[in-house]
Amino acid sequence: MSSSRPVRLNRRLPPISAAKATNGTHAKANGHPSASPRTSPCTNDRTVHSRLLSQKLKSPPSARIQNGGVNMVVKGHGAHVTNGQVKPSDVSPDFIKTFLRDNPSVLEKFVINNCRQELVEKWLLHIIKKNQRLDRDSNSDSGKEQSSDRRASLSRWKFSVHSDKRQMLEELTRDIHRKNNKAQVLAELTVCVASGVSADGYNLYLLDETGRELIFFQPPIDTGALKLQKQNIEAGRTVVTYVARTLKPLCLTDITADPRFPDGLGADGTGIRAVLCQPILEPSGNLLAVVELYRNASSPLFQDFDQEIVSSYLIWGAFAVHYAEMYHTMTKQRKLNDFLLKVTKSIFQDIVSMDTVIMKIMNFAQKLVSADRASLFLVDNKTNELYARIFDIGNGVGADAITTDQKEIRFPLDKGVAGYVASSGNTLNIKDAYQDDRFNRDVDTQTGYRTKTLLCMPIYIRGSIIGVVQMVNKLNGTFNKADEEAFETFAIYCGLALHHAKLYDKIRRSEQKYKVALEVLTYHNQCTNSEFAELKSEEIPDVMPDLQMFEFTDYLDNQIDKKPLMSLYMFKDLFGLSRFDISHLIRFTLTVRKNYRRVPYHNWTHGFSVSHSMYAVIKADPSRWSPLEALSMFVAALCHDLDHRGKNNAYMVKSASPLAAIYSTSTMEHHHFNQTVSILQQDGHNIFRFLSSEDYKTVLANIKYCILATDLALFFPNKARLKALVDEEVYSWQSKDHR
Repeated sequence: MSSSRPVRLNRRLPPISAAKATNGTHAKANGHPSASPRTSPCTNDRTVHSRLLSQKLKSPPSARIQNGGVNMVVKGHGAHVTNGQVKPSDVSPDFIKTFLRDNPSVLEKFVINNCRQELVEKWLLHIIKKNQRLDRDSNSDSGKEQSSDRRASLSRWKFSVHSDKRQMLEELTRDIHRKNNKAQVLAELTVCVASGVSADGYNLYLLDETGRELIFFQPPIDTGALKLQKQNIEAGRTVVTYVARTLKPLCLTDITADPRFPDGLGADGTGIRAVLCQPILEPSGNLLAVVELYRNASSPLFQDFDQEIVSSYLIWGAFAVHYAEMYHTMTKQRKLNDFLLKVTKSIFQDIVSMDTVIMKIMNFAQKLVSADRASLFLVDNKTNELYARIFDIGNGVGADAITTDQKEIRFPLDKGVAGYVASSGNTLNIKDAYQDDRFNRDVDTQTGYRTKTLLCMPIYIRGSIIGVVQMVNKLNGTFNKADEEAFETFAIYCGLALHHAKLYDKIRRSEQKYKVALEVLTYHNQCTNSEFAELKSEEIPDVMPDLQMFEFTDYLDNQIDKKPLMSLYMFKDLFGLSRFDISHLIRFTLTVRKNYRRVPYHNWTHGFSVSHSMYAVIKADPSRWSPLEALSMFVAALCHDLDHRGKNNAYMVKSASPLAAIYSTSTMEHHHFNQTVSILQQDGHNIFRFLSSEDYKTVLANIKYCILATDLALFFPNKARLKALVDEEVYSWQSKDHR
């Protein structure tokens, strides 16, 4: 090194001002009372000989220099201080290292006042890597202790340097626990990462539900990022899809020249100089999202320490999001459990009727998924139909709730959305009802209500589908996976509630039947033995010509009741006695007479009169009827008003009669048929005992049909239809429907 040329130090080195030795005493710059805090930082490109003392020290082991009132020690490396100056030729790298090591306050002040944070972090990264190498190479206990000391010192330094980042992470942690939107939390994490490495911009890509595509997340506030379409991970040719496939980070300086991703960023990359792309992985190792950071042409490239910072942020963030999601899931599950407990208490503490349970189920289901309307359809396995008496429970636009006062609706099991769910057992979540062919628009047309979204789910009990619950129009957006999962759990409780409601309904009906049976038994009884013996002693005539006339009447002679004997004659004349037990027939006829109440009209005389009319019809043209049809019609005519109370069906319903609770439609007619069956089941009364099992079922079915047809609500429509067929001359005796 020439003594005539000034030597320039690097711009990062600390300034050194010329100073004279003070009183020949030695004082270190780090805290000596005589040390002055005034040390002016040097600017770049100052020469060494203008700042250092040129006087050489006579004793080489050490030299003391006073710099701006601060005594600085330079231990011997041959640098002599002459007249307060150090010659440039005597300043060597070893001299500078020794000077900085012995005067750390000078280095500290220079670094604080002149160095960027990114540069200091870069130095720190190199120190950490060096210490890691030393830890691997060191096998002695002393070496491990020194390494531990170095790590502790570096940790304290990082704690000071990263105070602003710590504050940022603390705020993000609070946001994670306040918000349950994972996408928004990941977006805020990405903002922190971009700020931590001074990126000019960022893109966040979320993995979709299928795990095959990446979705660009557009934050609520426009940050200048472009809106991108979905990108398929396997078929994609961009940086982000490559990272999603390999799950490895990438730090790039020239995107266009890399053959691994010919489509680059998948968007306009004009002006982008460097890209740092890194996956966000769950603790299980599965992909959660991909973060893409970039710097423009005016910014420096990404370095290794930038990648280290991003990695540390994302690892912490992934764990934080995972456990925050677990926390929110547990909180949501606890709320669902509380909701289901409330449902259970409400339903099972107040099982009054099936309709009450259905109303509660629909109301709770509507609240659970925030639906505007709810419907519940039950499955009728006998007719393969869905039916409902209560439906369209709503709190929004549309008609009011339809209750049991309205007509019951029924439709085939394979029709509409509800029919599909009941038939297949699959849950349907329809985002746009009018785009689904299974949706029936007729209801919307009739009510003026607009159906947008649908969530339809089957209700099981013991492995069988007993009903379908249908939610209509979510109040905020569309039904999602969380709604399906919550509703699936709720449907289990619905099935239990409906099952118990049915059992309760059966028990209640059984109790009412028991009350009716007791009432009947207190009023009626079987025929007495004397009555049986008296009628049996009488010989059944071989011919009674008057009975064959339709206009025959027995009202003229009411002193002696000959109607039981005439009934036996009509039975014998129509069907003979070879297939019937005469004793059973006598008891049956007398007990039927006794089970007619003494009311003004629907009494025993009325029953006999109707049976006589049927006898005259059958006798007029016996070939029109099969033997079983004729037998069924005659017995049904004789028994069609058994135990009639003299009141019509409407009165029985309005007076809350036990009969009305048992039979919802054709109340009295069902009771008449059941009374007929109960008489047949009594000992010595089964007049059909010699019929085959198949014929017995056929006769009972025909008797029931004929007795129910006497309900005036059914009689007048049937009469009008028959008249129309006759008037149009299209009636056919061969048609089963016409018969």
